[in-house]
Amino acid sequence: MIIKIFKISILMIFLSGNALATINYFNEGIKHYDKKEFDKAKFKFEQSLVLNPKNENSYLYLSKIFNFQNKKKLEEQNLKSVILINPQNEEAVYNLAKLKLKQSDYLESKKLIDQLLLFCKNYCQKSEKFKIEIDNSQKK
Repeated sequence: MIIKIFKISILMIFLSGNALATINYFNEGIKHYDKKEFDKAKFKFEQSLVLNPKNENSYLYLSKIFNFQNKKKLEEQNLKSVILINPQNEEAVYNLAKLKLKQSDYLESKKLIDQLLLFCKNYCQKSEKFKIEIDNSQKK
């Protein structure tokens, strides 16, 4: 019985340490991102993902870095990872819709915006305006 409690205690300490490290790496990444130190930020977000592969915010910030670096394929991969983890992440759905429009994929962009409008809270107004932009782009 005492050995079981000891093993459980060790496991809990290990898991909580892992969670703290993930948070620390993510927070360090944010600090570097805010300073526009994108290579350092990217490394910290990747470290965060090693410890917690389901950290949607790390993927989201990686997508922002790749957007800034004009690496559209990597941006798209990270946005899709966010959406896979949380299909209702408004910022990721909105940013992927914008990326798809830039790639002239009007149907996918419209589909994403229509999907976003079903659950939006913060991006509703932006999404409505963007939907009009997509419709106007398709008419050209």
